[in-house]
Order: sequence, then C-alpha cells, then structure tokens
Amino acid sequence: MAAPVPTGPGDDASAVLDELSRNFSYWVPGAGNGSLSGAWYRRNQIHLFGVLLAILGNLVISISLNIQKYSHLHLAQQEHPKPYFKSVLWWGGVLLMAVGETGNFAAYGVAPITLIAPLGCMSVTGSAIISVLFLKENLRASDLLGITLAFTGTYLLVNFAPNITQAISARTVQYYFVGWQFLLYVILEILVFCILLYFHKRKGMTHIAILLALVALLASVTAISVKAVSGMITFSMTDKMQLTYPIFYIMLIIMIASCVFQVKFLNQATILYTTTTVVPVNHIFFTTSAIIAGIVFYQEFLGAAFLTVFIYFFGCFLSFLGVFLVTRNREKEHLQQSYVDFGSVPGKQMLDKIQPDSNGLSYGTLPDGSDSTKSQSGEKKEA
Repeated sequence: MAAPVPTGPGDDASAVLDELSRNFSYWVPGAGNGSLSGAWYRRNQIHLFGVLLAILGNLVISISLNIQKYSHLHLAQQEHPKPYFKSVLWWGGVLLMAVGETGNFAAYGVAPITLIAPLGCMSVTGSAIISVLFLKENLRASDLLGITLAFTGTYLLVNFAPNITQAISARTVQYYFVGWQFLLYVILEILVFCILLYFHKRKGMTHIAILLALVALLASVTAISVKAVSGMITFSMTDKMQLTYPIFYIMLIIMIASCVFQVKFLNQATILYTTTTVVPVNHIFFTTSAIIAGIVFYQEFLGAAFLTVFIYFFGCFLSFLGVFLVTRNREKEHLQQSYVDFGSVPGKQMLDKIQPDSNGLSYGTLPDGSDSTKSQSGEKKEA
C-alpha cells in the first residue's frame, strides 16, 4: 500500500513518525528472546546477514594485512629491493582490503551500528590466527586467551544486541538529523573536539589519548554517515529510490571528509607510538564512539531491557580485553625476529645480520659498517 502524500508541515511530520513506527521492532518478552533459538533467528535474519558480512569483511581485512606484511618481508630479503608499491603481491593485499571494507560498509546498511561496530575485534584476532599459519609467527598463551575472550564477547554482544530493525530512508535520516538529541550531541562533540585540537596544535601535546580521542570523535560522525549512506543505498535497491534526496549527498560528503581527517590523526598516532599501543586503544575508542553515535542518532537502545543492555556491554568489555591481550608485547617479539640474513661472502665467515632500518631509505644496514670496513681493509693489507 502506498504511503499517503503529505499536504502540509503537520502532515509531513506525522507521516515521518508513522514511517518510523513501522520501521522499529522492539524486544518483546517471550520464548526464545535473549538466546540463539529458532524464534531469535526468525526475528533477526537481516541482522545475522549484516553480522556475517561484517565478520567476513574483517577476516578479509586480516588476510590483506598479512599479505601486505609478507610482501614487505619478501622485498626486504631481495638483494636489490624494489619499492613496495611496485609489488603485485602488495597490490593484491590492497585489493582485498577494499573488498573487506566494502563488506563492512554493506553491513551497516542492514544492521544496527551497535551490532556491527564491535565486530572490528574479529580483524585483530583473525590477523593473529592468520599470522601464525601464514607468517609462521609464535602462538602465545596470551593470544589463545585473548582470542577466546574476543569470541566469547562477540557471541554475547551479537546475541544480546538491541533487537531493533530500521529501514533507513531519506526521510528517516532527515528526521534524526534535526532531532534535538543529535543537535545537542553535535554541539558537545564540536566543543570537545575544538578543545582537544587546541591542546594538540597550540600546546603541542601529542599524547596518544588526545590523538585517538580526535580520531574517535570523527569516527562517531563517520559511523552515522556510513550507516545513512549504506542504508539509503540498500533502501533504494529494495524499495524506493533515495539517491535523489539532498540528504544522501550531504551524508556522503560528511562520510568522506570525516574519514580523511580520521586517517590523518591516526597516522600521527602510528608514527609516534607502537602498533601494539595504537591498535587496542583505537579499537576501544572507535567502538565506544560508534556505539554512542548509534544510541544518540538512531536510538538503537530504545525499548531495550536493562539486563540485555548490561550483557551487551559486558560482551563489548570481553572483546576489548581480548584485543588487548592479542596485541600486548607482540611488536617486541617481532623486533627480535626481524633480521634478514646477510648471506655468505666468499673467503670470509659472516656471522652478522642486517637489521631493517625503518627510518632509512634502504631496507637495512650492517650493525657496524665502519668496523667491518676497517677489518676488510686490514685483511687486504695483510694479504
């Protein structure tokens, strides 16, 4: 049945409210709620499809990261290494990265932000498993514990995420965009962002909490805009064309701009701090900001029971702890193993190894090139 055509501002507002009431389905007490039962599956088929897309997307991202890492190690072992961007293997990893991010983008269009955002832990844990199989890295006891906690947390948050389904149309996004909750949230976020940016730019403060807080504030806007764009595209494919509305292009511009500045601050953090520090902190900050964005903008916890919300956040805590354990002290172990054999030199027993220099223009230098040069010249004189 076609929706009635609004004739005035009051009718237009009531039409939007009617559409929202049809789009929402809340948690209702009954058999099977709060557990992975047949009734739960029937109510959450579209959500499970989004979860599957997000998990597969994050696993593909893990594979792409390991492929890119392997290409760097392979180039470092060559006598005359070429730039990494000329490697076919490296570009294959980049292509897989794009495929994985596309899966995440599509997942936001069919499932709530509060359900998809925490699944980013699957990328970290998946990378740890793949690195053991693909790069022959050591599997530590903390890795096993972290992976177990991350999987347990994922099970809980997927099972107890608020059972709310929305069809994201242009009118729905417009209604939320001018709502007082979002306007108040945006004002507060802009104020905090300006304060942090002042301390970072004017005072020269580069603490990891400041940099990743800036990333998280931008990430909340990214999560809102990504779900809006993906949801309107999904709605256009299944129901009615939404790409002709100006709000679609406004959210598209917000999505691109927030992603660009988010990457800028994230790169600054990775330059100043180790990956094992940036990855867990950024995951916690990003997931928390995305969940808050879903609660404020899309009202995804509206009508949820207290016990359901509590178990959901407990699942998020377990996934955060799992990511921390998997990434803890991993880079220190890599530094002990990241040596490339120099190879044999005719007439001389060579026991030294090359240490890749991340700050130099080449992949590695001898530990003490001056001493080795002097020893070689002395041997020539004695001969």
